[in-house]
Amino acid sequence: MPSDQSTWLIAVPQDGDSEGLLPEITSKLPQQTRVAELGIPSFKTGTLDSLIALSEELPKQDAFFTGTVAKIVDTLRNLLNNDPTKLAQHILVNEGSVDDYILRGWKWNDSRYGVQRSLREMVDVLNKEMASIDNVMKAKLNNYNIVKGSLVQMQRKKTGNLSIRSLVGIVSKEDIIQDSEYLETCLVAVPKIIVKEWNLKYERLTNMVVPRSSSPIASDSEYALFGVVIFKRVHDQFVQKCRENKFIVRDFTYSEAQIAKEGEELEIADTTEKELWTELLRLSRTNFSESFQILVHLKNLRLFVESVLRYGLPANYVGLAIRPEPKYTKKTLSVLTNHLNYLSPRSSGRAQKQNTADEFAGEYQSLMEQEFFDFVLYEVPWIVL
Repeated sequence: MPSDQSTWLIAVPQDGDSEGLLPEITSKLPQQTRVAELGIPSFKTGTLDSLIALSEELPKQDAFFTGTVAKIVDTLRNLLNNDPTKLAQHILVNEGSVDDYILRGWKWNDSRYGVQRSLREMVDVLNKEMASIDNVMKAKLNNYNIVKGSLVQMQRKKTGNLSIRSLVGIVSKEDIIQDSEYLETCLVAVPKIIVKEWNLKYERLTNMVVPRSSSPIASDSEYALFGVVIFKRVHDQFVQKCRENKFIVRDFTYSEAQIAKEGEELEIADTTEKELWTELLRLSRTNFSESFQILVHLKNLRLFVESVLRYGLPANYVGLAIRPEPKYTKKTLSVLTNHLNYLSPRSSGRAQKQNTADEFAGEYQSLMEQEFFDFVLYEVPWIVL
């Protein structure tokens, strides 16, 4: 059964029986169901072998095209923090809604994909365009993710508790002994629950700790940061004793040049990330519109190829686009099946070919996986916001 989360594209032969199809179908369907004409051009049919080859190839192209559209939507969703309101403002086709693009008398873009081409040529053109979009999106997204990852890493250094975060901007020049031949300041992050223990122990952790030199520098909800003066020669021993007592010695060298450099690097990374975010958002919006149009054109080609194989010549077909109301999906399908059952004699031959393919598992393999109706039906998945 077709999905209740997709728009159905349908094709039937254009003959006396199909006259007035749109108003007749519309009158029988639930009022919430949207129905519109779908223009199916009279393409060059080519040979039977070429049509069979395309019928085998097109499902693979369809999956690739659908996947590319879905990846662009995911990119937009991530850029917009899963905000459905903002996403709806970017999931547009030619600045209109997806539904309006399909359900307002869709027509083949002849100026871009001239029907004078062979079916093979048109498939190749569509595939080339979609592959180009996919490659551009991959490159841009990868570039953005690298810059974003670098920025997040820099920002992470400024977050967290005092045992792990960067001490730039926390420790000042006045907190550190500099340019001393013998003495140095050790910065120690002490869990708040054992600060009292620190005050009692630090002078006796090793020899050569300057008495009463511990001074508080900063604190957060978990740790207090102290500076304590020791002789350089006992540095390694002091670090080891601190570790044994669950005091964390922070490796930090005060450098105004380094502070300025880190600030500049963070600013550059932040600016670059914003620029790439804006560029990727614009590109994703544009490429969604382009890729969705390419996808619908491929679906239209599939309708045509399958219709020729199923109903034969002349290659003139009537198309309908139907957006079912999810709770009336079964009723909608039932109306279509009953109204178009006059096609059964013409489509039964094609169905028989599908059944006999079980014995050969060859040229009709992909068709065996499709649900069969008397009319030709393909689906365009809805974009879930």
